[in-house]
Amino acid sequence: MPEREAVMILVDNSESSRNGDYAPTRYDAQADAVSIIFQHVVQGNPESSVGLMSMAGKGPEVLVTLTTDQGKILDGLHRTKKNIRGAANLSTGIKIASLALKHRENKNQRTRIIVFVCSPIEESESELVKLAKKSKKNNISVDFILFGDIDEDNEKKVENFVKAVKGSEGSNMVTIPPSSSLLSDQLLATPIIMGSRAPGGSGGGDAGAEGAEEFPYGVDPSMDPELALALRMSVEEEKARQERVAREEAEKAKKESLESVKEEGEDQPLLDENGQASGSKKDADKGSKSDDADKMDTS
Repeated sequence: MPEREAVMILVDNSESSRNGDYAPTRYDAQADAVSIIFQHVVQGNPESSVGLMSMAGKGPEVLVTLTTDQGKILDGLHRTKKNIRGAANLSTGIKIASLALKHRENKNQRTRIIVFVCSPIEESESELVKLAKKSKKNNISVDFILFGDIDEDNEKKVENFVKAVKGSEGSNMVTIPPSSSLLSDQLLATPIIMGSRAPGGSGGGDAGAEGAEEFPYGVDPSMDPELALALRMSVEEEKARQERVAREEAEKAKKESLESVKEEGEDQPLLDENGQASGSKKDADKGSKSDDADKMDTS
């Protein structure tokens, strides 16, 4: 059984996450991957827990404290989707995540931070290395998932961070370029999910992209059929949930638009005080006046 863990996941909800080079968007691709990581951690050990943070918007924010309830994670992801703006503050995000892990209830859990980065890293290399050494001192491993804006500057900064924080285990950097496969599928064969069992060992790199091309979910069904089936089901369930949420939002918007349209005569009651159809008295009065006029003409 995997070691019990307390994991804080940091998502990049900067303006760059709106880009559609990862289907359907960079942010939605992260959301799918977060669900896969959550299930892997919690199902791997019932004493493990996962928290969620965002790094952009008005600033880094703890969306969900450490929990085993996936519904809370999904709700946090859904709320953050409406708050995509600004630039990601990586160093502050990691500092806040470290504090959240420090105050975990179960002190026997191994502490870990997983960071999604799809935008330019604004912090300096020296600032990040200093933060990495502090994380190592606090026995916190930090994993990075680079995608989207993958350039030499981002990779160099993260590589030096990982070198400074890396201990006996954990702390990997995984680079996932755009492809026809989902980001979550490519992530399955990386050290983030598989640890030392991943192709290429614990070094990370772009092993996820290679593994996902060979097997649909990055796992050989013949080697671990239960894991492959569980991953496939989790992906299908998440897709079904997203489709259901989209339908509910569409129906809600349609209902609100219909309610806002005021039909003609809506304020007039259907029946008058005598129980007669509204307007009948007016019609009768009109008819009576017409008859009187006809009688006058006859006379």
